[in-house]
Amino acid sequence: MKIGVDYIGISTPFYCNDGKGNFLLHKRSRNCRDEHGRWDPGSGQLEFGLTPEENVLKEVREEYGVKGIIQERLPAHSIFRIHDKKKTHWLVVPFLILVDPKKVKINDPEKISEIGWFRLDRLPKPLHTGFQFTLTHYRRFFKKYKYSLK
Repeated sequence: MKIGVDYIGISTPFYCNDGKGNFLLHKRSRNCRDEHGRWDPGSGQLEFGLTPEENVLKEVREEYGVKGIIQERLPAHSIFRIHDKKKTHWLVVPFLILVDPKKVKINDPEKISEIGWFRLDRLPKPLHTGFQFTLTHYRRFFKKYKYSLK
């Protein structure tokens, strides 16, 4: 059985930012499951025995090699996509995460080909379809982080 295809997958996407209006994204390599070459904020399948909060902080460390601080959790929602001509269904529990940009690195070069910092009004293209959906439907959460946090 395949996760997200034969049963609903659960993941914890993260939107890392520097507290000054810049968001961290990475370009997905050919070794990723899908959406190669698309810009993605990062995410990880929820592991058995971990809370969504524990999982998201673990994933930030694994992908970017940095400790993150949870700023806010967005509402959980479903992401429906087509992959290899099959419908997929993921329940996502997204988080906004504060990170130190000086400590961020590509910590998973197998799946991350490039990283960059972007403002919400200047995001790279093409974006991961899951990120596009969340950004479109939950933009009010992201707007809070558009400017410097004091």
